[in-house]
Amino acid sequence: MRAYLNNPETEIAAIAVRRPETAQAYQKSLGFSCAIYTDVAKMLHETDLDIVSICTPPSMHPEHAVAAAQAGCHLVLEKPVALNVEGFRQIRAAVETAKVKTVISFVLRWNPLFETIKALLGAEAIGRLFYGEVDYNHGIGPWYGQYRWNRLKAEGGSSLLSAGLHALDALRWFVQKEAVEVFAYSTNSRNLELYPGGYEYDPTMVMVLKFKDGVIGKVASNIECVQPYTFPITLQGTSGTIRNNQLYSKKLMPGQTGFATIPTILPDSGDVTHHPFQHEIDHFVRCIQLNVESHANLADAAKTHEICYAAELSAAEGRPVQLPIL
Repeated sequence: MRAYLNNPETEIAAIAVRRPETAQAYQKSLGFSCAIYTDVAKMLHETDLDIVSICTPPSMHPEHAVAAAQAGCHLVLEKPVALNVEGFRQIRAAVETAKVKTVISFVLRWNPLFETIKALLGAEAIGRLFYGEVDYNHGIGPWYGQYRWNRLKAEGGSSLLSAGLHALDALRWFVQKEAVEVFAYSTNSRNLELYPGGYEYDPTMVMVLKFKDGVIGKVASNIECVQPYTFPITLQGTSGTIRNNQLYSKKLMPGQTGFATIPTILPDSGDVTHHPFQHEIDHFVRCIQLNVESHANLADAAKTHEICYAAELSAAEGRPVQLPIL
């Protein structure tokens, strides 16, 4: 909400919530007022909206996204877009029919480290990229309010869909090649003392990916780990390596004897208040004004999500899965 309030081109016209007191608390803390609804369909019918941000639990995304698109609204969609192929296809069909614009909240694409890495790759600082890995390590337990529903298969979906797809999208964002095959394994520690009730799906998954042109990669997603949050990145090329905010480049620094550290802001917190939502919203508003598509639109997000769906299938059946499937 703060991102919309801070953008001079936008204002919040309405909020749809299950509990009106929640919206009232946000209005009081942020100093604004607007209509409050408990029925999404009624809000879409009665309010003249340009953009709808969908931040409801994942199982509700298809219903709400389809309705908003049919109302002619551009969409800001929280990840995961949908928990399965069918739900994703429903949203995609509605967006294509309505010809509305979309941005999916892979918000780390606007993180300063990500922007720095993209610039280094664009300058061929490490030569031709041939291997990459990005991991997501974040224990999501009862100390987070979302745990009560996130642990459920019907809502959390999988380790990747719950959270790890941020790491997967990061790998895709850096590699810039189409994935053609995935093989995954998953496990569940059943650490019921720390995670009461337990996860209904395997909260730990690791997968290897094959991209076009021979690039390979690895993504691990662990939401039952016992450690501080980490988001480690390693990219290896023919002239050097990027390791988080460290660079070893024979091309740019031929006399280098060790990794050079780049001062920047790392994606080192799982707290969403740490994420660059302002940059995402500002970007999307410009896309609408200029009538251009976002680099993080629904069509691009399909390529990240289909890898998640394929990884689930691979782990369940113990075999590699060819892409595309979406």
